[in-house]
Amino acid sequence: MTITTSTLPDTPTAAAPPARSRLRRRVRAVRPAATLGLASFALYALYALRHHARFDTGAYDLGIFGQGVRAYADLHPPTSQIRAATAGPGLQDVAFPLLGDHFHPILAILTPLYGLFPHIETLLIAQAALAAWSVYIVTRSGGPLIGTAYALSWGIQNLIGFDFHEVAFALPLLALALAAYLERRWTACAAWASALLLVKEDLGATVLVLGLLLLCRGPGTARRAGLTLCVLGPAAAALAVLVVIPHVNPGGGYVYLGSQNPAGTLAAGGTKALTLLMTLLPTLFLAARSPLLLLALPTLAWRFLSDNPSYWGIYFHYSAVLMPIVFFALIDAVCRGKAASRFRGRIPLAVALTAAAIGAFFPLARIVTPGFWSDTPRITAARQAVSLIPNGARVAAGHNLAPHLTDRASVFLFAPDITDIRRQPVDWIVSDTERTGIGTQPGPSEVSGFRQVFAAHGYVVLRRK
Repeated sequence: MTITTSTLPDTPTAAAPPARSRLRRRVRAVRPAATLGLASFALYALYALRHHARFDTGAYDLGIFGQGVRAYADLHPPTSQIRAATAGPGLQDVAFPLLGDHFHPILAILTPLYGLFPHIETLLIAQAALAAWSVYIVTRSGGPLIGTAYALSWGIQNLIGFDFHEVAFALPLLALALAAYLERRWTACAAWASALLLVKEDLGATVLVLGLLLLCRGPGTARRAGLTLCVLGPAAAALAVLVVIPHVNPGGGYVYLGSQNPAGTLAAGGTKALTLLMTLLPTLFLAARSPLLLLALPTLAWRFLSDNPSYWGIYFHYSAVLMPIVFFALIDAVCRGKAASRFRGRIPLAVALTAAAIGAFFPLARIVTPGFWSDTPRITAARQAVSLIPNGARVAAGHNLAPHLTDRASVFLFAPDITDIRRQPVDWIVSDTERTGIGTQPGPSEVSGFRQVFAAHGYVVLRRK
């Protein structure tokens, strides 16, 4: 075959316009995604920091993870004296090893950041950044309106409006894996999905389902990636649940296996039905048209089969991990074939308006209320109470006071309903006599062996005599 000059571009610029066009398209996709991601980060961080400053965060889970990350920063395995309060008899006065509760070694990534900024607020800012990163990825794949709907979705809002939790790491990892799936980058999809195994042990089942979906894509790279995930997901989950966690746990087991109750699927049916409804509603139920929605089944299954009512509903952080799944299922369902033109028109706007309407009933809506920004006398009193605890002290703190002390003191949960406070190795008590919390009752204003040094608006500080 003879190659003539007519088969080649006359000049180098002949191929340049398509290349420049592709670059412009990429820039046009990245620019709004980056803008929305940064705006989401600012919104999430602003809310979380103020929420914490109002003493609305708690020992479970911000205080626990604060102690765990602090232990990592001190080059120790992650432990928590707060978590010990509900760890069983004989363990209330020791630091509970957190890898004996859940398998989340990915938390160690926060060590350098916490080393530079050793404050509990570092965790809140990191969580805001992780959630915002997932907003960027969803926006890049689905466009600004879908990205806005995701940013305002109730599952993400509940994560930001709760405390800090390791599932925040799952948001960008899931988004990256699913974006790669839609772009047919099978190796990248498997790599990002594999990282989920470092976030929490239950995500091994999600990785397995993604592997099965990859197997359905046919032979070649997709099949190899799928086989890898089908083996790696269950193996890693089994290793964590049956070996690692029982080995580290002082009780020698994985306590959450015993909390599964199949009969519980018949209980609180209305609550669980509402959770299913709310999971699909932000996408106007269009996510149900995509096989990617199958990735939500493992998370919903372990929650609904549990005998813990907190898992069944729409509150706390439990549904955050479902949001990347349903929104990428939406993108997959309506961005293909004949639906593509409709996707560019009415559907994104309808989804964004729906998410905004639903979001008005969830935490971030508080950011526009004047009361959210004003310090009440109780907030001022709480701030004064924790300021009296010296650095390095051993203190038993109430639920909403504990996370304000974990970065500078050894903090136990003040839980008079669980343990005799006189037996805890603490010299200080700071409690809220008017407010209950997880594992606690309102604290008394007097404790044998301690004297009161502060009392105002329900907050009491006691020091050992």
